[in-house]
Amino acid sequence: MSDSRQAQPVIAFDIEVAGYLWEEVDETTRGYLLSRARDEHDRAAVPERTGLYPGLGKIIAIGMWLVREDRGMILLEGAHQPERDFERVKDSKIFRGDEKQVLEKFWALVGRNSAGRMPRLVSFNGRGYDAPMLMIRSAQHGVRPTRNLLPKRWEMRDHCDLMEVFNFQGATRESYGLEYWCRRFDVESPKGSIDGSQVARVYRQGRIEDIGEYCLRDVRATSELYKRVEPTLLPLLLGD
Repeated sequence: MSDSRQAQPVIAFDIEVAGYLWEEVDETTRGYLLSRARDEHDRAAVPERTGLYPGLGKIIAIGMWLVREDRGMILLEGAHQPERDFERVKDSKIFRGDEKQVLEKFWALVGRNSAGRMPRLVSFNGRGYDAPMLMIRSAQHGVRPTRNLLPKRWEMRDHCDLMEVFNFQGATRESYGLEYWCRRFDVESPKGSIDGSQVARVYRQGRIEDIGEYCLRDVRATSELYKRVEPTLLPLLLGD
């Protein structure tokens, strides 16, 4: 890749969402979601999956990792606190604020920098989940995004979704998870004491910094995985 592209800032990101309690969802929406279920097993699981539905959950954590500099930041929902070191994950900082403040901080960080350049964003399944959630939730709060996280289909220069790198933009029959690919490329596994399915429960237990650590370790692994494909697979998909 050319020196100018190498100089482009690259930020890996990941989010965690705490879905609303089923009792907090209005009756009409509950009925609508249940009617969409494919079978009784799926129907029974709907109340536990509110975090998967757009607009039915709070974004409580956004992990961000500067790929070139190898350092990160966790934006974590809670009482506002100035930026400080986050001792749980080496070379990282933490920012605390309410959900709107967290979203505003994210958009400020991924917008144009002082040199007028837009960083390349890196995610794992970010086009399928994280990006729509961020944009919709921001709109619900009246926050205007500083960029489109879902650029033209198949375009990876602005937002590189590693899931789509590994499934060759949908050409393969199967897609595999982040941990699977970390193990294939000898990247330290992000697996810890919690996983995505437990986030809402852990959040309601008040263990918000545990979620922050989990999210930041995920995004650090995403960053390391990106480094493996940037000089190998990615140029083929970019046409370089």
